[in-house]
Amino acid sequence: MSETTKSVKSRREFLKNTGRIAAASALAGCAVPHVHAAEDNTIKLALVGCGGRGTGAVANALSTKSGPIKLVAMADVFEHRLKASYKNLNKQFGDKVDVPEDRKFIGFDGYQKAMDCLKPGDIVIFTTPPAFRWVHFTYAIQKGLNVFMEKPLTADGPTSCRMLKLAEEATAKNLKVGVGLMSRHSRALQELAQRIQDGEIGDLILLRGYRMHGPIVFFSSLPKPPGTSELLYQVRRFHSFLWASGGGFSDFYIHIIDHCGWMKNAWPVKAQALGGRHYRQSPEGPTYIDQNFDVYSVEYTFADGAKFIMDGRCMMGCDRIYSSYAQGSKGTAIISKSGDCGLPSSTYKGQTLERSNLIWESKVNPDEQNPYQNEWNDLVDAIRRDKPFNEAKRGAEASLVTSMGRMAAHTGRIVTFDEILNCEHEFAPDVDKLTMDSPAPLQLGPDGRYPVPQPGINKQREY
Repeated sequence: MSETTKSVKSRREFLKNTGRIAAASALAGCAVPHVHAAEDNTIKLALVGCGGRGTGAVANALSTKSGPIKLVAMADVFEHRLKASYKNLNKQFGDKVDVPEDRKFIGFDGYQKAMDCLKPGDIVIFTTPPAFRWVHFTYAIQKGLNVFMEKPLTADGPTSCRMLKLAEEATAKNLKVGVGLMSRHSRALQELAQRIQDGEIGDLILLRGYRMHGPIVFFSSLPKPPGTSELLYQVRRFHSFLWASGGGFSDFYIHIIDHCGWMKNAWPVKAQALGGRHYRQSPEGPTYIDQNFDVYSVEYTFADGAKFIMDGRCMMGCDRIYSSYAQGSKGTAIISKSGDCGLPSSTYKGQTLERSNLIWESKVNPDEQNPYQNEWNDLVDAIRRDKPFNEAKRGAEASLVTSMGRMAAHTGRIVTFDEILNCEHEFAPDVDKLTMDSPAPLQLGPDGRYPVPQPGINKQREY
């Protein structure tokens, strides 16, 4: 048994015992007793990727109540982002944030330095652009660390294969891994999934998902400003570049794709799709040179022939539709009323969504209405009680299914699950070797634009 494995096992047993004490004390209405300093039951956190999502994840972690927890290290490639995140967290959580200057790391190797500040059994949070997920996860497993990582986990077939293998390695080491697909921790969706799988609306025939709104975050990008690093420009505006994130399709639509697969209790086996770019250039307006399509429509097919339609749009002035539905042989369900997992979820007799046909409508304890907090409560509880908890395989599969639909739209042909899994096109094969001086994985063409998908022309690769 390696020293890391021994250390993980020892720390896990200690946290498990203190977790039991915390649970018993909570039931008795007592405070958790202090332990000797040599037996510190504080879980320490390191944050890798200090943007808004990372800052929010730390806030959720520090808001858990099952025992002491604090942030001790931070890493990012942008110093201003790290400083802003630290300032906000320190103001909100005070002494739960213990990150002196020598535990703040800037650069592409910062993830290693941040994780080196932790002990086996602590938690590292990955909220960088998804391209770096497998690199960081590899090091976390080597260090014996529990992990929370934001979605999507991958953007292409080769990294999905890598992530699935890493998921197995994490399970073999009994590491706890949370993935930021928070719909799975919505108590309403959990009850709905059980009702659907118990047959409340019959056999599922059709699922529908919609995410339609104007351009948000870094969905569209103008040419790089002079004097700016090409690599850092693409990392900062990661939603615009397929190598960094899978583009807007993967980053925006994965939540609905994931929870619709959950309701069906299966992943689609193939996808056909269409999509296009609109309003990208005009004599009066700017020229956007990102890789995204403005509209997507994907028809996923399950092994039993059932269908799932996912429609996405990022265009100004159009109707906003952001919800999901399940239609069965006996009835219909609203999965998410608004957003990725908006309350209430509900089921109906027949196919008409009228109150007179209502079978069930979710009612959630106010303390458990926030799925972002629920996912952290569930992860930390699993760590303290040493319960099996590893969402990496499911997160990788959800990412792969999302990429399958995106690839179908970008190539103009039917793409199967096995095909995307075994596709040889890795968008950024040397991402683990990047430094501040490296060239960007995506280069401008002779026309001064980034390569974009050309359905029907480039049929084997997305660009």
